[in-house]
Amino acid sequence: MAYRSGCHTTFHHRYHLVWASKYRYKVLIGDVRLRVREIIRQVCAEMGATIINGALSKDHVHMFVEIPPHVWVSDFVRRAKGSSSRKIQQKFEHIRKRY
Repeated sequence: MAYRSGCHTTFHHRYHLVWASKYRYKVLIGDVRLRVREIIRQVCAEMGATIINGALSKDHVHMFVEIPPHVWVSDFVRRAKGSSSRKIQQKFEHIRKRY
């Protein structure tokens, strides 16, 4: 168990986050799956979060992440879900038509 520290704090904030596609459609396959993985890694790098463990199923995403204390969990999830959803719908036509 490793603690991280800032100037005035020591923290160990780890969260298990799960979210699913709309109506649990099995859309996270093939190229979509790879693109979602890239987008989530980019968001984590931008916000300073560390992915400890993660899994992409066909209809949902599991993440176990360590988030710094200055980032709210709700903001992290909003950015990860929002940017991945928006970028996937722009790139893949079949998903945009379905939703």
